[in-house]
Parts: sequence; C-alpha cells; structure tokens
Amino acid sequence: MLDIKSKLVLKILIKECNNGTYKIVEASDIISSLPARYRVDSDGLENILNYLERQDCISIKYDDDGVYCLCVLPSGYEIVESETKKEKQKKRPSYLLIFVFSFIFAFLGGLIGAIVASLF
Repeated sequence: MLDIKSKLVLKILIKECNNGTYKIVEASDIISSLPARYRVDSDGLENILNYLERQDCISIKYDDDGVYCLCVLPSGYEIVESETKKEKQKKRPSYLLIFVFSFIFAFLGGLIGAIVASLF
C-alpha cells in the first residue's frame, strides 16, 4: 500500500516516462512537480524512490547526485489505474438507490394526490 506522497511521485513518473522506457529525470523536476502541500527534500524523494523500487513499481537503472535513470514497471501503472477506477466509482451514485427513492416518492406523491382528491 502506497502513501499519498508515493502515489503522487508515481503519477509524476508515469507522466515523465512514457511506454515503460527508461528516462533520465532530475530530482529537482520531480520535487517541483509535487503540490506545495506534499513537497519533500532530495533525501525524502530518494527514500520514496527506493520504496517504490522495493515495491516493484519502478526500476532504477542508476542514480547520480539527484539524477535518476528509471522507468515505471507494469505494477506501477496498475496501482495508478486502480486508484483512478476507485475514484470514479466513488463519484458515481448507486442507480439502485436512485430507483428506490424515485419509487417511494412517486408512491407518496400518488397517495397525497388521492387523499387531496377524495377531500374535494
């Protein structure tokens, strides 16, 4: 399970490294791409990248004073895709719930209409 900072770094790396190819990325570029709320220093970024590598999300070919040659592995893409699917499912209302409420309110509307009509 990845924390928020790790997921943000992984999303940034996916944008940088297209099609699973190795690309040279500078630590300063990754740090500047992070939202201000989640900014880390170079040591924090190094820890996040090492964690992502241990989780088999990325592969680091080499790192040299804040310059990394890395690529995102398929499991890294899968984590980000599953996150976006979960977010979409949370936003979508339950159609069964909408149907039940519509049925109840239509029944109540008809019942109130029948009561009012029988009074006059």
